[in-house]
Amino acid sequence: MSREELASARDRLASATEEASEDAGTTLSDLAGQLDRLAGADRGPDHGRLARIEAKLDDVQTDESDDVAAAIDAALDDIHAYRETIEGV
Repeated sequence: MSREELASARDRLASATEEASEDAGTTLSDLAGQLDRLAGADRGPDHGRLARIEAKLDDVQTDESDDVAAAIDAALDDIHAYRETIEGV
């Protein structure tokens, strides 16, 4: 199963860190690192892990500029696309 969507989400978040506020940038950088590890892991993440990442992104997105919010939105779309490929909830 391909994890290109997770790598794309990672890239979008990494780019958004440059324009984000300091606290949001730290969070986005951390989440990009998590997605990097998940994209390259032997076993893909489950729905719960991805849901936690999505929740953190939703929290960060509300207080950021339109450009950062758009990047987060695109990353969330990538994560949702990946979640459609895994079994479960």
